[in-house]
Amino acid sequence: MTEKAVIITGAAGGIGRATSIAAARAGYAVMLVDRNEAGIVETAQMVTEAGGKAVIATADVSKSDDVQAYVAKALESFGRIDGLFNNAGILGAGKLMIDLDEADFDRVVAINLKGVFLGLKYVLPVMLQQGSGSIVNTGSMTSTGGIPYLTAYGATKYGVISLTKTAALEVAKSGVRVNAVLPGNIKTKMALNSVPAASLEEAEKIVGASVPQGHMGVPEDIAAAVIFLFSDGAKHITGIELPVDGGITAQVYPALNQ
Repeated sequence: MTEKAVIITGAAGGIGRATSIAAARAGYAVMLVDRNEAGIVETAQMVTEAGGKAVIATADVSKSDDVQAYVAKALESFGRIDGLFNNAGILGAGKLMIDLDEADFDRVVAINLKGVFLGLKYVLPVMLQQGSGSIVNTGSMTSTGGIPYLTAYGATKYGVISLTKTAALEVAKSGVRVNAVLPGNIKTKMALNSVPAASLEEAEKIVGASVPQGHMGVPEDIAAAVIFLFSDGAKHITGIELPVDGGITAQVYPALNQ
């Protein structure tokens, strides 16, 4: 693939960084978007080392002006947008629903749900004019069921699926596709730091035990799925949610897998 370009939000680390590097190796020029400027500068260096071209945009995905600015910069830099990985997100406070502050709920909704909406709102017109493009939104295993203490996060990830399916249907005849990837327990700082454990190694063992495959996934597992959904190999796939979770969402009684 030459002369193709993608935007990846939440690119300062974790899944976003791994997908940025994978996109570069697949031949895409990459626009890296995150609030963490130092993080996306590091990712840009990794993309360059992987043989790719990277442009950075510091942005808060919950702000319309910031989203419009990164879209404009991508068009100025590349002349087109072939893919968007609508990935930026936060976990939020781990509290019971009745103890969750309204401000915390609003913050998670603003980034995880409104941020995805704004990405769709401002990138889709570009792709519709091109007559081609692929958007992948980041859902979660919590897009399929509730998890205690993650009220706001779970609510937003359910909402991402509705946005995905609605957008996919609205543009289905245009040559533009919209899908979602559902990460399970992936080895990122966000996931490991959310587990009460004496060390990250202990946290990984605890979380890995809940996965039917017996271990956590890695960011590169999600990256591979996203690059596939960007590709022509997925040209007849739209409106789906693709779990990449080692079997978590396939199970009914997790204890039977121990």
